[in-house]
Amino acid sequence: MSMFRFAAAAAIALGLIAPVMAQEKVERLGIPGPIIFEGTKFELAWTSHPAPTYYKQEYVPAGQVVESYDEMFMVDLLTEGQDPESAAATMIAGLDERKAGGDPVVNYDMISNEATGELILDFLLSDTSSGQIIVEWNAYRYSPTADGAGVTLFAISRRGYGEDGATQFLERLTTWRQTSIQELAVMELPPVTVAAE
Repeated sequence: MSMFRFAAAAAIALGLIAPVMAQEKVERLGIPGPIIFEGTKFELAWTSHPAPTYYKQEYVPAGQVVESYDEMFMVDLLTEGQDPESAAATMIAGLDERKAGGDPVVNYDMISNEATGELILDFLLSDTSSGQIIVEWNAYRYSPTADGAGVTLFAISRRGYGEDGATQFLERLTTWRQTSIQELAVMELPPVTVAAE
């Protein structure tokens, strides 16, 4: 499992679940890619269908891999049982638990769009379990599904590795964080269509 992944309960929050083992890349959401975000082309790299109502797809730029990416775009779908508020609340609870457990970098903020029912949660966290520090920033756009029964997540994730890389990442974060959040907020979302299996 990847360093920042919470326990299975957090899967309900739509995010921070990484590949446990190599799996076949099966496009299930009608979004084969590429996804263009802030001028970067993200290609489909990994997919998972860990539960009957949960789908996950991860996209990275050419030359990057999901296990050690610099940038990743994610699309998750939970077809029932959550809405943006409950999904974000579950993620925030996990972040608070991380902070209480000793992650000194954890920080988050949330904005809401009352007109659309969407939320954007952006957050920062770190990990040293690999022997080097890794910092990760994410912005999660939670959107209700068309039928209102579930939630879709569109997210951007970025990382800095090692002492120097983490320091530089944190120093530069303030120069691009708000721009990336705004870009995610106004991004025209691709339609999500679950493929028949």
